[in-house]
Amino acid sequence: MAAPIELHYWPTPNGHKITIALEEMGLPYEVKLVDIGAGEQFRPEFLAIAPNNRMPAIVDPEGPDGAPVAIFESGAILQYLARKTGTFCGRTERERIAVDQWLMWQMGGVGPMAGQAHHFLHYAPQMDPPQVLPYAQDRYRREVGRLYGVLDRQLAQTGAFVAGDFSIADMAIYPWTAGWERQEQTLDDKPHMARWLEACAARPGVQRGMVVAADRRSTGKMNDKERETLFGRR
Repeated sequence: MAAPIELHYWPTPNGHKITIALEEMGLPYEVKLVDIGAGEQFRPEFLAIAPNNRMPAIVDPEGPDGAPVAIFESGAILQYLARKTGTFCGRTERERIAVDQWLMWQMGGVGPMAGQAHHFLHYAPQMDPPQVLPYAQDRYRREVGRLYGVLDRQLAQTGAFVAGDFSIADMAIYPWTAGWERQEQTLDDKPHMARWLEACAARPGVQRGMVVAADRRSTGKMNDKERETLFGRR
């Protein structure tokens, strides 16, 4: 039996990417929670494997040539796991190109923009004093909507999933887009995205990946210490 992959994780969209991948690929893994609200991402032992103090990160005891390897950045982890298993990354070079470019689209677009939308729509107004910034709210709300329009048009061409077959690109995009309502978006004009969301949500591997440590994710108002840890300068 393969040795379990050590997953340093917290239940956020970026963390869910990796739990979905591990579940879909059938890889054994052991979760090591990194409580980002408590500042555990700044611990020296975590920084040794994730120097940018962001989770997720993994340690694979059976890495290249059988030697352990540590990997940070969710996109790099997805690509590594896909290569390791030979799954969910395309069967031909053209398919691999399609998967990679939509994975990069998520990493450079949907993740950062949706993250900023979450921040200015929900977290900044909770600050003391409240930071209600209409320009920032409108800017990121519109950009997320634009990106979701791009996704909808792509899915109109490819059918079931973003690069053809279900792949690491879908695994990366889904956890962020699943929060479309919180991002103050609409699916009324995005029927292909709506269908795709349902198709992703129906997959058992996605369902299992999305609930890992779900009870640890707070939905309430942050306290001052958590806010400073997550959004203060480091």
